[in-house]
Amino acid sequence: MKDLLHANGRRIFFFGALGGLLFGYDTGVISGAILFIKTDFGLSAFLQGAVVAVLLLGAMVGAVLAGPLSEPFGRKKMIVAAGITFTVGAILAAAAPNVGVLLAARFIIGLAVGSAALLVPLYLSEIAPTEIRGAVSSLNQLMIVVGILVAFIVNAIFASSGDWRIMLGLAAVPSVVLLIGIFFVPETPRFLVRKGHERKAREVLEAVQSDQVGADEDPQERIEEIKEIDAKESEAGLKALAAGWVRPALVVAIGLAVFQQFIGINTIIYYAPTTLTSAGFGSDAAIYANLIIGVLNVVATVVAVRLVDRAGRKPLLFGGLVGMTLSMTILGVSSAVLATPKSASDPEAIITLLCLAGFIVSFAATWGPVVWVMLPEVLPLSIRGTAMGVAVFANWAANFAVSQTFPVFLKSWGPGPVFLGYAAIGVIAFVFVKFLVPETKGRSLEEIEEGLLRKAGEGEGEGDGDERRPRPERVGAAH
Repeated sequence: MKDLLHANGRRIFFFGALGGLLFGYDTGVISGAILFIKTDFGLSAFLQGAVVAVLLLGAMVGAVLAGPLSEPFGRKKMIVAAGITFTVGAILAAAAPNVGVLLAARFIIGLAVGSAALLVPLYLSEIAPTEIRGAVSSLNQLMIVVGILVAFIVNAIFASSGDWRIMLGLAAVPSVVLLIGIFFVPETPRFLVRKGHERKAREVLEAVQSDQVGADEDPQERIEEIKEIDAKESEAGLKALAAGWVRPALVVAIGLAVFQQFIGINTIIYYAPTTLTSAGFGSDAAIYANLIIGVLNVVATVVAVRLVDRAGRKPLLFGGLVGMTLSMTILGVSSAVLATPKSASDPEAIITLLCLAGFIVSFAATWGPVVWVMLPEVLPLSIRGTAMGVAVFANWAANFAVSQTFPVFLKSWGPGPVFLGYAAIGVIAFVFVKFLVPETKGRSLEEIEEGLLRKAGEGEGEGDGDERRPRPERVGAAH
């Protein structure tokens, strides 16, 4: 992708995606910090889950607010607001004198995380050339996993001292970088056209054009298409979410968003050190072992960025589910059958590390980036912003449910039944993808919409007629 873009385009995409790094750091750093926070504050299993999961409650609120607020204020200004919120939350968390203040700080950080989860993919999808939209949209997930890796490295550096305040406070550093960098990137062409700034929109489109011969889109033609679609979007509104023609796409989007969390990824991201310590690793060794998982997360995501526009979306989703389900099954069976490990060299400890690594590779190369690529693809353009808010809210709600319940389930049932339960969810997700999720590679939004309608038995000519199905014109090349 790098060879196909102007330097301006690469700079815009980098800083546009940088909010994902903050997302990753603030969600990943707690995995190491919680080991020391629970000792300092004497946290119960419930409060451990609450410190992790309250961020997700804030993210749910942030996701609901970010979409509507980005319409009058713009994507760029809302990303700036998210960066400021990140900074305030990080400083407050680092200075927290008790668990109550820490919970409040984590909620504030969650507001920014939820906003970034919606705004960054939306910004990238609206500003990217159509022929590399999948790869550009995947930059969000790449930044997220880089942020997680940075968090794991910080955890490892401060593991010996147990200084969780520095771990949490350092989140302010990338947020300041974002605040500086975002002033050097433009607003999206869609927002500029809506506000009547067509000349600026044309300049942005020219700045991000591909250098690939014959692949350029005509800026003025793109502007006219944006104006046409914008008129149709203004007619849709919230009521469109309840329309029959929207339902198949919304079911797919919410299903993908929920299953992405229910298959258990954040039991790895948030609790890998906790799981490793219960498998025989010491606290320091668990944090260092977690670095391996962080590196694999980044490497596998880089692979996904290169594959998503080549292999297709559904093959990657299927392959990821096979790897994740197998990893969880082996982890669950070994936990139930083998003796309780006493050191990191015991068989169960080694199997645990290998299964966690296998799971993270399977997820990072597939469900991690592919879901964020597909959400804007499967949702009709006329209700994309509003519907994405619903899907992202569902994603964070599922994330909250998994994160809050995992420590309690682990304590009550033990690791065997818990991990086997996640494996069972992987099987259900496989069935969902097979029968409900369309392949979106190389297909226009209109073709995707028609396929979803046929799946639901609401094909052409059925239902309430044209008024029920406002159909946006195709924009650019196939998605």
